[in-house]
Amino acid sequence: MPKEWILGTSDQNDMALLQSIISESPLLSPILHDWEKLALPDCWLVAGAIAQTVWNHSFGLPATHGIADIDIGYFDAADLSERGEAEHRSRIRAAFSHLPAWIDVKNEARVHLWYEAKFACSIEPYTSATDAITTFPTSATAVGLQPRPEKWELCAPYGTSDLLGLIVRPNKKQITREIYKQKSTGG
Repeated sequence: MPKEWILGTSDQNDMALLQSIISESPLLSPILHDWEKLALPDCWLVAGAIAQTVWNHSFGLPATHGIADIDIGYFDAADLSERGEAEHRSRIRAAFSHLPAWIDVKNEARVHLWYEAKFACSIEPYTSATDAITTFPTSATAVGLQPRPEKWELCAPYGTSDLLGLIVRPNKKQITREIYKQKSTGG
């Protein structure tokens, strides 16, 4: 993983700001605080809930505004079954049932199995959860967090300037214009 993806080796001011904002989130902080309950390999808190939390803070909106779901991505190539993913999803939703948001848990190792049916184009299998993050639809949502004993680890393959600068820019690594429109506008 390139060093700029790791929080702590990138801009320390951005790191401190992001950690401060996320730590105050009544939705994300409990998950990061009780991370061991996830018990998943190569597991990351990812995407839209992180971006929306930052944007809510920047615009002075309530911390939970516009957050319908919280995405957890993990990578388990040893179990590509839909059943295994569903069992993890159910277990994690039960563990965090007190949170007022839907928790979506996806095994990034199996995305290639259903992606074409949903988005009308095939993709190569991902090699890790961080590989999957590099393909998220916008530069600002291509982000993942993991708590560590000493610091948080951040996967931000396109940096944090768009996220913290409130810029939504398409990530053209994998998605088409149609997929970007669907994901960014719901239509």
